[in-house]
Amino acid sequence: MTVISNKPTSNESTEVPAPSAEPSKSLWTNLRFVRMFIAYALATFGDWFDTLAIQVMVAYRWGADPLIIALIPVCMAVPGILLGSVAGALADRLHKVRIMMLCDVITVALTIAILFAPSPIWLLPLLALRAMMNVFHVPAQQALTRQVVAEEHLFQASSLNGFVSQCSKVAGPLLGAVILAFFSPQICIVINACTRLLSGAVLWPLRRLVEKSEPVEPDGSVDGTEGASESLFTQWQQGWRFIRSSRVVLSTMLFGCFGLMAILMIDYQFTTLFREIKPGNESLLGWLGSSAGAGAVVIILLINRLPRMGYGWGLGGGYLFVGAGIAALGWIGPDTPEIWIIIWGLCIGIGNGLFMVTLNYLLQKETPPAYVGRVFGIQNSLSSVVLVIAPIAGGALIRATGASPTFQYIGLATLVIGLAGILLQRILWGVRQPSMSEAKEIIPQESA
Repeated sequence: MTVISNKPTSNESTEVPAPSAEPSKSLWTNLRFVRMFIAYALATFGDWFDTLAIQVMVAYRWGADPLIIALIPVCMAVPGILLGSVAGALADRLHKVRIMMLCDVITVALTIAILFAPSPIWLLPLLALRAMMNVFHVPAQQALTRQVVAEEHLFQASSLNGFVSQCSKVAGPLLGAVILAFFSPQICIVINACTRLLSGAVLWPLRRLVEKSEPVEPDGSVDGTEGASESLFTQWQQGWRFIRSSRVVLSTMLFGCFGLMAILMIDYQFTTLFREIKPGNESLLGWLGSSAGAGAVVIILLINRLPRMGYGWGLGGGYLFVGAGIAALGWIGPDTPEIWIIIWGLCIGIGNGLFMVTLNYLLQKETPPAYVGRVFGIQNSLSSVVLVIAPIAGGALIRATGASPTFQYIGLATLVIGLAGILLQRILWGVRQPSMSEAKEIIPQESA
């Protein structure tokens, strides 16, 4: 059972059950979630705001070699591979609000340090360190959401977070480009530092919350002796053991990695495709990105009105839309009207929004609160591995077969994966995830 209370004084030791056990009329009456939501929105917007500025600074101001530019996403993915699962275990073990605040403060310092980076050699490790803060921040944020949000509001909370994420992907680079037109890239970087500082300030009143994730006995009683004595390594092992024992979560991880592998093979190659079919029209990438973001926002607003969504329809349907959009782009020719690029971008965005909201909701809903941080940390590690491997494989495939055929192959493969998710949803997600009391029996707790 998870309990949260105000930090007790010397003569106060009572603990209050977590809000997740107390249903409320509206998610917006949950002030803890509202603060977390505002902080998440500020942090996410800041992350995307200086993305374009850093690319401009590296490519145009420094004239960096293409290999150096290609190393930027790799450096940002490596911390997730190395530390994702450990960060998840720490999120379940330590005070989540304090982890998030510490990450915000360190991110501010690293962002300011980027301003003074004299060359890409200095920039790359700073970007890697900043990405590492996000590796620790995300599991803590997801685990705390699972604790403070009532179960019937989890789907709405996941869709709201997804809405903010997709809006930030569109509005952040767009507003960053406007600032770049009048000012220098450094201004965008400073704005990112300010949004992170504000994110930490919004979380500050929550710093006194006492967060405990304690094992629950089969009879519903709390066992307060084992959680405190377990080592970090033991909790890390338990996270992997829980995923292996849960068919719902394991199927989701594997299904997500297969689809993500296909998508990321061409995610960095849209410029290569447009350069071949419509050379000289550099605005196409912007239209595609904006339409994809708009599609994601629209579908998230629609599914936010639903109490929940079937896992197969959300995950499989998401890949179905993404695959159809990618394959259709592969059949675009020089004479194709540009409106079709916007239409297929909307299709990709609808699929992406549908998949991401369902994924986050599933992992929170089907994981006992004591394991949420570890599950999201492991998922981050697996995604980071795919993020490093897939673009290299996609680049090699494009070199061998060409951009348009590669988009057709990858799109059709993603579409088939999505269709398989819909048709096989009873097999993949038909079995109910064990409850917390059942998880106690599945995952033996080791005493120190």
